[in-house]
Amino acid sequence: MDTQALESQARLYLYDLMNEAKEHGFKPDEPWSLKLVTEAEKKQIQREYYPAVASKVYPELILDVFHTVKSKLQQSMSKEEQLIDLRTVLSDGLAYIIAFSPKRLR
Repeated sequence: MDTQALESQARLYLYDLMNEAKEHGFKPDEPWSLKLVTEAEKKQIQREYYPAVASKVYPELILDVFHTVKSKLQQSMSKEEQLIDLRTVLSDGLAYIIAFSPKRLR
């Protein structure tokens, strides 16, 4: 795995999240909810929540980018998230990392 590509993807995604948070006046008690999703799930979340920041990531990098972003946001991994591996990513078609605030419905 290319460490430089991983760091670059994670940094870019965090930059986008922080810009959206500033632009939409997020308060400190409004954390992002971060998920690995399919194309259909991404569209559903984008219809229900605003803002929602999605990024398509290569399957080889998606888990590492997801873990890196979660740690930078100081969020712990759920048991379900800990069980996800590359085989799950490929078989379930998880191609996107999406962040949204559950408090901000459309």
